[in-house]
Amino acid sequence: MDSLITAAARALAAGDPLGALKRVALRDDAPALALRGIAMAQLGDFARAKELLRKAARAFGPKEPLARARCIVAEAEIALASRDLGWPAERLDSARSTLKAHGDHLNAGFARYLEVRRLLLIGHLDEAELMLADLDPSVFSPASRAFHELVVAGIAMRRLRTKEARPALARAKRAAHQAGIPALMAEVESASRVLNTPAARLIARGDERLLLLEDVEALLASKGIIVDACRNVVRQANNVVSLAKRPVLFALARALGEAWPRDVPRNLLLARAFGARFVDESHRARLRVEIGRLRRTLRKLADIRATKGGFALVPQRGRDVVVLARPVEEEHADVLAFLTDGESWSSSALALALGASQRTVQRALDSLAAEGKVQWFGQARARRWITPPVPGFTTILLLPAPLPGD
Repeated sequence: MDSLITAAARALAAGDPLGALKRVALRDDAPALALRGIAMAQLGDFARAKELLRKAARAFGPKEPLARARCIVAEAEIALASRDLGWPAERLDSARSTLKAHGDHLNAGFARYLEVRRLLLIGHLDEAELMLADLDPSVFSPASRAFHELVVAGIAMRRLRTKEARPALARAKRAAHQAGIPALMAEVESASRVLNTPAARLIARGDERLLLLEDVEALLASKGIIVDACRNVVRQANNVVSLAKRPVLFALARALGEAWPRDVPRNLLLARAFGARFVDESHRARLRVEIGRLRRTLRKLADIRATKGGFALVPQRGRDVVVLARPVEEEHADVLAFLTDGESWSSSALALALGASQRTVQRALDSLAAEGKVQWFGQARARRWITPPVPGFTTILLLPAPLPGD
């Protein structure tokens, strides 16, 4: 490897893409193409970066499998950064095996981190933890150790294990400073802010207050009954009753939980559950039916009793009842939760992460765009969506991942 290639590689490792380009911008040999591609990725031009890396992989040819594998790993990193979650994971796994077979354990480990981070993005936390358990961060560079700790912290936050997330972020911060890469230090700082910004609202006895993630964790471990509007479940410790597919029942449960220990007038329950403006006997009959269904569904946690004015929730063993709500409640909040990471997403990647159809996601994006809450750039398959973060809130509880007891 000549001196210019070596100097450019060192510049990229230090997070200096412009310094790398100064050395190889006019060269078209395979190593230079690969380094130019990585530099363009660090500068945010992902389309050009992918084009250069593919040219580099072709230029290396089948006689240089190690170099081609490194190009594939770099391309996978770009796919992850550009939220191209449909990128074929099999290619990355094959490249990782090649790297490991040739003794390049550093890049093989980094390839595994990319797989884990993709699983984390789409909410496959169990698979991500299993893959992460196979890696020993102590043998890697400071930058790779920072990536490892960021993934550990990300999984812990999604599972609401803040006591694991805080030390992982502290280790990530130390490793990022050792690496001396400004972009990595900024990523760690951004992840750390999640623990110190409101994640949910607590509604109890007519009052509201904001909760941090650690407050939510403590609440879910308490003995009270929680009407969880973040996951549309009613829970008490490990006893969880899901109403995610029964929106009418959950609307009734939430109305009763917000009013507890008072009762809720029938007219208000009809408005919350059915959107009824004018009430007749058919509405009252339907309300009685749905209340009966909710009473049977929650029989292990609470009773629902008729009062003179309406209905009231009566928890077993005199437990308190609270409602856990999203910090900001609006339509398509789950879509906005992904877009607030500051990256640009395609509708297909959002559909994969949400477990929804692409058409459903596209309709949500079109609605949000009409309201000025999201913006797009690019055309056709290259179109990407982005929005600025919601100020002062973290969106952890809006992302589709299991909470304790689910």
